[in-house]
Amino acid sequence: MATWAEGVTVAVMLEFSTAAVVYCVLVAAVFLGLWLYYDRRDHLRFEAERRKTTFHCIRCDAIYAAAQGLQLCRCPKCGHENVRLRF
Repeated sequence: MATWAEGVTVAVMLEFSTAAVVYCVLVAAVFLGLWLYYDRRDHLRFEAERRKTTFHCIRCDAIYAAAQGLQLCRCPKCGHENVRLRF
């Protein structure tokens, strides 16, 4: 028992089953939070990598990718400016 202001005693004992449930809930909440954080982080990384525009150079026949939304991009091999590849 712990003594609190001016002689008031407070009992801070839980039954074993209640303490076990509280502990399991806290551990589950930590794992759920970590899972959600890393899942969201990996999803954003994957989407950023996946969302690219593909280009085909008509001069050197190279295929390359650039950031999404670009309509024109210079070829990294020869420097020729190409339009995006359309399927």
